[in-house]
Amino acid sequence: MGLRRSVSVVRSTLPRRAPLSTSPATREQPPAGREAVRGRGAAEAARPPVPAVDFGDTQAAYRSRRSWELARSLLVLRLCASPALLARHEQLFHVARRLPGQRLFDRLMKLTFYGQFVAGEDQESIRPLIQHNRAFGVGSILDYSVEEDLSPAQAEHREMEACTSALERDGHGTSKREKQLQAHRAFGDRRDGVVSAPTYFYASEAKCDSHLEMFLHCIEASGGASDDGFLAIKLTALGRPQFLLQFSDVLTKWRRFFHQMATEQGKAGLAALDTKLEVAALQERVLKMGTASRTEVEDWFTVETPSASGTLDLLAWGGLIDSRTELSKHLVVPNTQTGQLEPLLSGFTEEDERQRARMLQRMDVLAQKASAEGVRLMVDAEQSYFQPAISRLTLELQRRFNAQRPLVFNTYQCYLQDAYDNVTLDVELARREGWCFGAKLVRGAYMAQERARALEVGCEDPINPTYEATNAMYHRCLNYILEELKHNAKAAVMVASHNEDTVRFTLCRMEELGLHPADRQVYFGQLLGMCDHISFLLGELGLPGAGAQGRGRDSLPVPPRAGQAGFPAYKYVPYGPVMEVLPYLSRRAQENSAVMEGTQRERQLLWRELKRRLRTGSLFHRWA
Repeated sequence: MGLRRSVSVVRSTLPRRAPLSTSPATREQPPAGREAVRGRGAAEAARPPVPAVDFGDTQAAYRSRRSWELARSLLVLRLCASPALLARHEQLFHVARRLPGQRLFDRLMKLTFYGQFVAGEDQESIRPLIQHNRAFGVGSILDYSVEEDLSPAQAEHREMEACTSALERDGHGTSKREKQLQAHRAFGDRRDGVVSAPTYFYASEAKCDSHLEMFLHCIEASGGASDDGFLAIKLTALGRPQFLLQFSDVLTKWRRFFHQMATEQGKAGLAALDTKLEVAALQERVLKMGTASRTEVEDWFTVETPSASGTLDLLAWGGLIDSRTELSKHLVVPNTQTGQLEPLLSGFTEEDERQRARMLQRMDVLAQKASAEGVRLMVDAEQSYFQPAISRLTLELQRRFNAQRPLVFNTYQCYLQDAYDNVTLDVELARREGWCFGAKLVRGAYMAQERARALEVGCEDPINPTYEATNAMYHRCLNYILEELKHNAKAAVMVASHNEDTVRFTLCRMEELGLHPADRQVYFGQLLGMCDHISFLLGELGLPGAGAQGRGRDSLPVPPRAGQAGFPAYKYVPYGPVMEVLPYLSRRAQENSAVMEGTQRERQLLWRELKRRLRTGSLFHRWA
């Protein structure tokens, strides 16, 4: 009963009773965005050519950095590349805090690791860096990277409490969720094996409200410092994860049932968008389950458009999970362990419903605030067992707030084997419903943890088998979205990558497809403290709100900006008090060690630029 109400608010992936169609997934042009797309016309002819980008041009790449900052980058990246140091970095942090005292420790961190990867402690202290970067054509994606200082045992206890029902915890009930969607004590500490991503553990609804307030302050900080900022948010900070597990279980079972029906109809192995069920055969199959009368079954699949030809695709199938169709109370799926039919929406309590309502309310408040401040929201991806629910909730925000432009961006982790299916389905959904598609593409932050968990739990590994396969998946998803951008002027993608080959691939495909940086459809993102030779070479020549041309706030003077390629480039900007971002810094160091090849290339460029400045007498360089 509770989830039937929740999915009516989360809504289906299509309008109430979806039109049935046998036509392949073609690029029909919906009214939103596409009629304006090639109204670029004469403006395109007048655009200057896109300058070539030379990622080895260190003078241009590091124009915004003083020599001592380059030396710090060299030192920190070299330390991050030391396996012996990384193996003991937590103990070293602890010793460094005790010997000189807290104040000296804070100062030491600000001169090294903290100063390299974190913008500052609060909204005021980060503003100079944000405006300085904008003066050189690079925007900001803010992330308040504060985490609770929990021991592994505390984190495990907190997670198990938040991911199980009272009956399960008391030993009087068992979870009916799929085993990969159940809480497992061995992986209760979700920080283990995770690189860079902040982790939130549920404590109470009051704590979620405090996270909401924190995100609202971040939106104000982003809006106050620039005109085109982003904010990264995590849904595990806004509610009890048990709801995300329950809802993910519903969505996973329902999609699996669709593919089971497709297999029975001889349509296994087709691409997600090309798989369509024959409605007549589906109705007979549902009748055999004995859960509803023929009249009810036929009413569920009522055809509302005269052109419908009697099939149901995966998007329309997802739309059947809706309390207003009267189907939801009858939906059953086979239990993979027992083989028996079970109600799809069983297991939801009134408390689950209240948790759902609070999470949706907090998301709505954030989106409204972001819209008012001109800040875009990026909903971060999380572990695969939470992700179906996170993506569905994000789609609901996109429906509501992406009517005119992509305000809300969903994140797709390309190390997942189903990443391409998820991208193609969501692009098609945006086409059908007429809202603006917005995506951030990442490789992913949870690979080691996901692999270990799948092996321990005994479920299918959701991760691509090799790094090369993940790269191929990333480029495949990116290419599909870029093709969509060619036809849809209001769609957008953030290419979040430190890989030069991926950036070059993107630039090449943009040129081939006629996508110009001035369209502001393709954004590039890298982490603060890493890959400046990518971000600052791609950056735009003149950004609104940069430097002294900003909103009247105290700011740095605006230096020359010649030589940048004119693309929307961004830095992922963490901030927070020194001691409270140490967990983030710890994972940042580990991530750098995991991408040794990339950091080695970066160290070579840094050293080359320092030698050039020394050779030319410009070691005391200041904004050339």
